Amino acid sequence: MALVEFGRFGALMALAMVMVAPGVAQAPEGQQPKSGAAKEDAGIPIPPETTSVTKHDLTIGGQTIHYTATAGNLLIHDDQDKPDASIFYVAYTQDGAEAKNRPVTFFYNGGPGAASIWLHMGSFGPVRVITQSPEASAPAPFSWVPNEYSLLDKSDLVFIDAPLCGFSRAVGKGTVKDFAGTDQDIKAFEKFIVRYITVNERWNSPKFLFGESYGTTRSAGLVAALQNDGIAFNGVTLLSSILNYNIRNPGYDTEAIGYFPSFAAIAYHYNKVKRTGTMAEWVEQARRFARGPYAEALQQGDRLSPAEFDDIAAKVAAFTGLSVAYVKETKLRISATRFRKELLRDDERTLGRYDARFMGWDPDAAGETPGSDPSDTGISGVYVGAFHDYLQRELKYLSQETYYLSGPGINQAWDFKHKPVGGGPRGDQTAPDVAIDLGDTIRKNPGLRVFSANGYFDLATPFFATEYDLSHMSLPAKLMGNVQFGYYPAGHMVYLNVDALKEMKADMVKFYSAAQHN
Repeated sequence: MALVEFGRFGALMALAMVMVAPGVAQAPEGQQPKSGAAKEDAGIPIPPETTSVTKHDLTIGGQTIHYTATAGNLLIHDDQDKPDASIFYVAYTQDGAEAKNRPVTFFYNGGPGAASIWLHMGSFGPVRVITQSPEASAPAPFSWVPNEYSLLDKSDLVFIDAPLCGFSRAVGKGTVKDFAGTDQDIKAFEKFIVRYITVNERWNSPKFLFGESYGTTRSAGLVAALQNDGIAFNGVTLLSSILNYNIRNPGYDTEAIGYFPSFAAIAYHYNKVKRTGTMAEWVEQARRFARGPYAEALQQGDRLSPAEFDDIAAKVAAFTGLSVAYVKETKLRISATRFRKELLRDDERTLGRYDARFMGWDPDAAGETPGSDPSDTGISGVYVGAFHDYLQRELKYLSQETYYLSGPGINQAWDFKHKPVGGGPRGDQTAPDVAIDLGDTIRKNPGLRVFSANGYFDLATPFFATEYDLSHMSLPAKLMGNVQFGYYPAGHMVYLNVDALKEMKADMVKFYSAAQHN
């Protein structure tokens, strides 16, 4: 299986670099070292731990929150207790709150190997960028505003850049291979979280994880690793999930089935089908067809009779908005990439992969696949520009380092092998199925709550596949209610639709309340 980029930008941005305006080598005013002078350990120089601390206010639902923003780095150590990485983070903490009553949530994006500016600047942080979603956002000047849908009224927030991404770096004798892998990545994040809650005296705080895309793979493995080491979490939010990479292997029909309700939702959105009922009702019809007649037909493979083939092809076309002839040409198995090119071919438009509400143009209407992803290119400029402006002007964080949107070489070098914390009947895995880890953690920590947030128009991590994975964790009936789902009229980055962000915030309020009062 080739590496698949589920986080921001994919292969086109694997080596992307965005320069921060020239700063000073030493910490600027308000950005003070926590530990001694920079050292060397027969390898990459080890920087001091520094922070830039600023004070702010935010009003949410009529409540004014006084909070502190801390942008800085913490060192994590190898098995010989020597620093091997400096991890960049931005934390937002409510002033005057007691740690035991104040939750703390750790946020990160995916990739693997992606920085966390997307969640930081778009979801539940104290500010959010203004985009023209689902149209392509214009160049500078960019705008960012106080985020009335921030989670800061419910939790302190810590946004983390994965090793070698953003301003995070390998130091000392650390190398790419120490961090570029499913289990290596989990281990690094566990070390950072332990260090953060120790330095900031948050051991007795309710604790939450929030991962997007590959960040959900990380979260499911990470919460298990933390639990295994005696650190029990209250809740995990999975935004746009990929939990089992094995289903992407060739020779199986699980991927075609997993995407089918997403195709139906997108066809409904573009009025390419005979719409009946609401979006949710239409999607439920597609689910029933996908797990019933469609799955049964695909299971028969080449033994499917011509009459059955014609019948299923007509029904697939009716749900997806594609022509019966095209569905037959695909042998009933429609790939997401081809769907993005085919649905609006007559209009000479293509669809976004991360968010099918975005439409793009190719040089011509021929070909099987789109030339680019408009839901990627349409928002990258505003997010990157606004983030750096905010970091410098508001958080007073200056650096001479390059900010990597995607860590150089990480995705290409990624080791997908995984050893489930709870073991499992299949032992070590060549590709991760972290639903096994998550199920094991819930059984061991019945107080753990999981919230799965999904966009109807996400063609990177389809919601139906997520439902399947989270329904196959071998949970006892008593714990089935620990896992809840939310669905929104948006794509992979649900927060690009501000109305969907508002809906998700309301769901998160209920989730946090339940996770703290088991």
